[in-house]
Amino acid sequence: MLPGRLCWVPLLLALGVGSGSGGGGDSRQRRLLAAKVNKHKPWIETSYHGVITENNDTVILDPPLVALDKDAPVPFAGEICAFKIHGQELPFEAVVLNKTSGEGRLRAKSPIDCELQKEYTFIIQAYDCGAGPHETAWKKSHKAVVHIQVKDVNEFAPTFKEPAYKAVVTEGKIYDSILQVEAVDEDCSPQYSQICNYEIVTTDVPFAIDRNGNIRNTEKLSYDKQHQYEILVTAYDCGQKPAAQDTLVQVDVKPVCKPGWQDWTKRIEYQPGSGSMPLFPSIHLETCDGAVSSLQIVAELQTNYIGKGCDRETYSEKSLQKLCGASSGIIDLLPSPSGATNWTAGLLVDSSEMIFKFDGRQGAKIPDGIVPKNLTDQFTITMWMKHGPSPGMRAEKETILCNSDKTEMNRHHYALYVHNCRLVFLLRKDFDQADTFRPAEFHWKLDQICDKEWHYYVINVEFPVVTLYMDGATYEPYLVTNDWPIHPSHIAMQLTVGACWQGGEVTKPRFAQFFHGSLASLTIRPGKMESQKVISCLQACKEGLDINSLESLGQGIKYHFNPSQSILVMEGDDIGNINRALQKVSYINSRQFPTAGVRRLKVSSKVQCFGEDVCISIPEVDAYVMVLQAIEPRITLRGTDHFWRPAAQFESARGVTLFPDIKIVSTFAKTKAPGDVKTTDPKSEVLEEMLHNLDFCDILVIGGDLDPRQECLELNHSELHQRHLDATNSTAGYSIYGVGSMSRYEQVLHHVRYRNWCPASLEARRFRIKCSELNGRYTSNEFNLEVSILHEDRVSDKEHVNHLIVQPPFLQSVHHPESRSSIQRSSVVPSIATVVIIISVCMLVFVVAMGVYRVRIAHQHFIQETEAAKESEMDWDDSALTITVNPMEKHEGPGHGEDETEGEEEEEAEEEMSSSSGSDDSEEEEEEEGMGRGRHGQNGARQAQLEWDDSTLPY
Repeated sequence: MLPGRLCWVPLLLALGVGSGSGGGGDSRQRRLLAAKVNKHKPWIETSYHGVITENNDTVILDPPLVALDKDAPVPFAGEICAFKIHGQELPFEAVVLNKTSGEGRLRAKSPIDCELQKEYTFIIQAYDCGAGPHETAWKKSHKAVVHIQVKDVNEFAPTFKEPAYKAVVTEGKIYDSILQVEAVDEDCSPQYSQICNYEIVTTDVPFAIDRNGNIRNTEKLSYDKQHQYEILVTAYDCGQKPAAQDTLVQVDVKPVCKPGWQDWTKRIEYQPGSGSMPLFPSIHLETCDGAVSSLQIVAELQTNYIGKGCDRETYSEKSLQKLCGASSGIIDLLPSPSGATNWTAGLLVDSSEMIFKFDGRQGAKIPDGIVPKNLTDQFTITMWMKHGPSPGMRAEKETILCNSDKTEMNRHHYALYVHNCRLVFLLRKDFDQADTFRPAEFHWKLDQICDKEWHYYVINVEFPVVTLYMDGATYEPYLVTNDWPIHPSHIAMQLTVGACWQGGEVTKPRFAQFFHGSLASLTIRPGKMESQKVISCLQACKEGLDINSLESLGQGIKYHFNPSQSILVMEGDDIGNINRALQKVSYINSRQFPTAGVRRLKVSSKVQCFGEDVCISIPEVDAYVMVLQAIEPRITLRGTDHFWRPAAQFESARGVTLFPDIKIVSTFAKTKAPGDVKTTDPKSEVLEEMLHNLDFCDILVIGGDLDPRQECLELNHSELHQRHLDATNSTAGYSIYGVGSMSRYEQVLHHVRYRNWCPASLEARRFRIKCSELNGRYTSNEFNLEVSILHEDRVSDKEHVNHLIVQPPFLQSVHHPESRSSIQRSSVVPSIATVVIIISVCMLVFVVAMGVYRVRIAHQHFIQETEAAKESEMDWDDSALTITVNPMEKHEGPGHGEDETEGEEEEEAEEEMSSSSGSDDSEEEEEEEGMGRGRHGQNGARQAQLEWDDSTLPY
């Protein structure tokens, strides 16, 4: 080709190529010449396939990388100067090996890793050398696609997914697969990334493994021969590279099993206040390798023998209705027997929760005026009922509630009764505008009516629609019977409970259609229906089954609670999930003082196998929850138990505040910790305060009822309403009730006042307070208060009082902080004769003058405050009464004479008057010594100031 190429030289010279003359014209001529010389683009194949081994830099292409140019053998124009790769961050480059022949090579710029990327695809183009040595007017070929595959190197060894495996087998069985081990390889190619073989390394073991990692036993295993086997297993990839580390497989042999639940405790103790407690934290089901397809578990907490079926709040019905937000105006038809509600006095009562038993021979008449005669078209009836079938009396109606004619006729205006285990509500409307058929009888057929269990029934009437709620669920009547309205008459009606009154059509009026069963909380609310929320609250259980961490149950578990949460049903197809779900089932009791005792707990199981209905019989779990006795609170009432007030205060509009400093404290005994020993008694206990609610406090009048013509107890209704409490007032006392904190009751008691318009004939009045929690389950001590009336005309009769310095016994203290000093007892001055003997006449004159001055100032102050009759009179301090006590009585005793006592008093008075101030502690001790009849059983320092402190009186 060299001669051929040299032939072009004369031609190029003739055309002036390469000469340096011509200036701009020469440049234009060169471009024209280049265009005539470099006529063709390079040519390459349209696609290339390459292979490169990872960690190598040479790419083997098929076909080889060669570029051709039709301009050959023209220099530059017919030569190949470059291959260019199009793509970002590609680890390859193309180089030209021979410009003339157009041969090139593709190689890697950096190490290639098959595990990071197995294939590469990009575009490549070839470029000729243009028309001259300055790389001008290059031409490029068309674009070709290059696809490169990375060839894997077996650089990784297999690794097992788990460091160890464990399985349990039963003796005497041959298993197709005990468990499966699994290894993985990080190589990228199928040859080196797949596991082709597993091998048991441990020798002389009765196990084999297949290519998929399934381990089986080659002979029947015996628990007596060996309890456990430990074998090592390795794995090989398809390049025959072994695993880097063998895995350990542990096979436990167990004896022939019996299906059933394992690892549960029969007795489960529950400490009150401990919240939700797991019942079976370690339970699991042994199916003896049965092929289980599904499993159903029913856990039942049996509480039908506790109260009304489970632990519910035992507050009174009114308190519970208020807690649940029930509407006002509810009438209790089965109240606790009392003077005002005596119609239940003759009924059989079961326990302290006011459950009434009806044995088929008893009924109660509701007095007239308790329930309105016209219930309107809206009203609600609620009740707790426990009822069972009555053999031999199936045709007899069993009346729960009945309103019938009192005499002459036997018409039933409305009634609620059980008949053949069906609940029937009868409502006969009076004639009003139209004489038409109307719905009159509503029937419900429910199994619970005769199951001998407690259920909560609510009948909401919005005539002509009547709806039954049983245990919070709604039930529509299955049968409604129409009837004519009742003709109007002037016959009085009788409302009864437990039987129906038959006043006509018999020779003697009597009860009929008796009820057999138990009733509680039977109420009627005229004029309004109760809401679903209130109904649910009134019947809610405070104890039941619970599930901890519902989120962790898994999607494969279905569960369902009954309304009272005493029955839990769980279903699933995986035994492991069922085990974990049952381990999360807990018992919870939210009452602060739950009913102690046993709650039986049963867990029944139903197992289904593939293709069979029931394949495994699982014995029931029969356990019980023992609810321990709650720490009982000790409710203590403390305060001033005796004080005197002048008659004017009793006569004032505000009266006398009875309990200004009453304090309610609840404590419980707690055994001292071993490290906290401050006494030699190893069984010593400490008292800790406990906060809880009260439900009533009764203020009783002791020593005869109040005379409403001249005295009464008063309490502002606003004080009650602000604290969501109620009260009833009578001549026998004042009863404050409603569920509220102890501090609320304290605040209300602080405002109870006693007034007496004619105190002249009255010496004293005594009152008693007693408070209760949980409807009388826990009661406080009986706090007694005596209020004495100071009569002005009797003050002069006090014994051993110096008439020259005596102060009016009803003087009130004037609170001047600057006058408080150590002269508290300066008002108690010995007689003139004794003073003359011990101290000088000057001191006597000084004391007498100061005493007279104090009498005048204090008397004026009392007259002003008595006329004002302000609230400050209610909290009046009895400090001025110190002078009414004979100073000679302070230290009198069996071994002391009168002269000796007077001498001691004289010396003490002299010391006190000579000192400018004294210690508070010494003042309190002296006041305790001088206390009289009004401070029995109270804290000395505080009560001394309340009753006898006269230090604030001015001189």
